[in-house]
Amino acid sequence: MPTPSMLIIVIIFWLLLGIVIYSYAGYAVLLLLLNVMKRVTSSREPVIYEEYPEVTLFIAAYNEKEYIEEKVKNGYELDYPEDKLHFLWVTDGSNDGSEQTLSQFKNITVLHEPERRGKINAMNRGMKYVKTSIVIFCDANTILSKGSIKAIASAFNDKRVGCVAGEKRIRQKESDSAAGSGEGIYWKYESLLKKWDSELYTTVGAAGELFAIRTELFKEVEADTLLDDFMMSMKIAIDGYRIKYVPEAYAVETSSVNVKEELKRKVRIAAGAIQSTMRLGKAINPFHDFLLSFQFVSHKILRWILVPMALPFIYIFNIFLALRMGLFDINMYSLLFWLQTLFYFLAVVGWLIQEKNTVLKFLFVPYYIFVMNIAMWLGFFRYIKGKQSVNWERAKRAQ
Repeated sequence: MPTPSMLIIVIIFWLLLGIVIYSYAGYAVLLLLLNVMKRVTSSREPVIYEEYPEVTLFIAAYNEKEYIEEKVKNGYELDYPEDKLHFLWVTDGSNDGSEQTLSQFKNITVLHEPERRGKINAMNRGMKYVKTSIVIFCDANTILSKGSIKAIASAFNDKRVGCVAGEKRIRQKESDSAAGSGEGIYWKYESLLKKWDSELYTTVGAAGELFAIRTELFKEVEADTLLDDFMMSMKIAIDGYRIKYVPEAYAVETSSVNVKEELKRKVRIAAGAIQSTMRLGKAINPFHDFLLSFQFVSHKILRWILVPMALPFIYIFNIFLALRMGLFDINMYSLLFWLQTLFYFLAVVGWLIQEKNTVLKFLFVPYYIFVMNIAMWLGFFRYIKGKQSVNWERAKRAQ
């Protein structure tokens, strides 16, 4: 019969392991089952399509001169009525001649101030110049799908929708390194979860590569906000509107040039994730909006906070339990120990070959997951020390 202390370790071990399994796989399975039930028990409400509205494509850019020509050309080629698509660039703080380059193109409004105060301040300032009912945000270094604006505008015909999240896609290569392989696989899975989240109720936040809001719903976000896109979209969800995921509207960009650059980006995001969790109390409160709370906790909070905290304790407790039960005997704890050890071994292999291109991209998945969780720890410490500035240094991207 196990001792009380042994029983406590067993309970904690299985509780922590359950959190990790639910976060990475169980939530996806539950979402799928709930959506299947929803499809069977409810009929789709017809959406009445109206005339396409005027929209503003809003790009906040800091020293993005190298991408301007390609981005502007992409904007001109989008499939949307020319007289209803407006372009607004805010280049505050840029010292690479971005505003002069943009001034050479027609039908583009450029706002520029010499002082750099971060993307969120540029967005807050630029929104005062938006006169259209819909504003679409995207990054300067992304290329939008030709039909993305029409897909986004159509989604707003549903009056319950206050925000539309586009899809982020990483430009794939047949053979790639750890950064490209890991980020590409991660975003494919994340996109699937966003799609199922949206089908059930609402997508949990939007990515800054491509998202849109009803202009009337915009509220200035705090000047020290780190994840401006996430905070802006989640505030709209808290106000009772849906965030609809529209994969037909997608933005394509290259991966980080290497894992070091990707880690730098992930740490910034992790610091912003902790900040967002602290500020979005209503999104966690099940009495405010039960489904939003369920999705926010399941999709974000567990992965941001509990999983990174749980992983080292799971391994430590597993070692103790496996030794007690027989490390080389056939039992559940020894099996779980060797599976975890294999995972961390593959993470080390991924680290050793991270710069090598390979078609066996799955080899980099353990390494990428390990890096993501390390980033959450580093981001947490950076946030509590107050060392993450709103003026982010852009991660270097592969060509």
